Amino acid sequence: MATFDDLLEEAGSFGRCQKRIFALLCFLSLPFAGVYVGIVFQGFTPDHWCRDSAAAERRQACGWSPADSRRLTLPLVNSSGELRQSACEQFEVDWNATGLACDTQELHLSGAPLTACKDGWEYQYEGRKSFVTEFNLVCSDGWLVDMYQSTLNLGFLIGSFAFGYFADRFGRKISFLVSNVLNVTAGIVLAVVPNYISILVVRAIFGFGVKGGWMTCYVLLTEIVGVEYRRTVGILFQMFFSIGNLILPLLAYFITDWRWLQVVITVPYILFVSYYWFIPESPRWLITQKRSSEALEITEAMAKENKMKFTRNLEVDEFNGLLKG
Repeated sequence: MATFDDLLEEAGSFGRCQKRIFALLCFLSLPFAGVYVGIVFQGFTPDHWCRDSAAAERRQACGWSPADSRRLTLPLVNSSGELRQSACEQFEVDWNATGLACDTQELHLSGAPLTACKDGWEYQYEGRKSFVTEFNLVCSDGWLVDMYQSTLNLGFLIGSFAFGYFADRFGRKISFLVSNVLNVTAGIVLAVVPNYISILVVRAIFGFGVKGGWMTCYVLLTEIVGVEYRRTVGILFQMFFSIGNLILPLLAYFITDWRWLQVVITVPYILFVSYYWFIPESPRWLITQKRSSEALEITEAMAKENKMKFTRNLEVDEFNGLLKG
């Protein structure tokens, strides 16, 4: 008995129709790079040190340079075999005491007790704003930076299973639409939420939708091309992820605020919503759902766009007998 692959050979294994759909869906891998690798720029941790309001006032009064101020107010620690000013501790000194001199040669604090940063941190980042600098995710809170990526991976895991079921139950096309609507919503919300716990929750939802849509696209692409082209389209589809990685640093160079970078990463998903009207449902999936008349209609439309003709006239009853192939 003939299979759907045999019919696809007549309609065109990788004709104009499949190339158009392939070109459209490959763009989905570009923002996926920003979603997954964007933490490099959005979670950038610059050099930082304890802020001390009283020490800052003494620095202005005494005319110390920022380097002198850091040398005087911060203890030295061994970092990777190199002595550097501590990023998480400071000398516990009453800078308002009248006995403290302005002469940096006479001021010796090496024996003073140490304390954790009390007034927050100062950052050396030249205007680049990450969620690390916004929420002070350094020192004892530095582990929360890793949570930003961990919640994304959690969303990826759940989305892979959930959208695998959704795509088989409701179809590839509607699952792709739901994914992109979810991506637009979660991506924009992620750019405006006011606290870090909310960011972690929305980040997981964003990962859920992004991974689900990406996986659904991959399945749809491999189902509408001939057997000999499946490996090629699968590899090329993922190569666009690498192209996205090349574009991301350029975007981050000009967009220094992590929230605006998130908006730019999300905007393409608005365009992807419109794909619902430009890509067909998978005929293979329609056959498994006993919707052969729709599968036949889509396959004939593909053949027409590919300028191919079937060797015989197909009827729905005959199409019902096709194996999935």
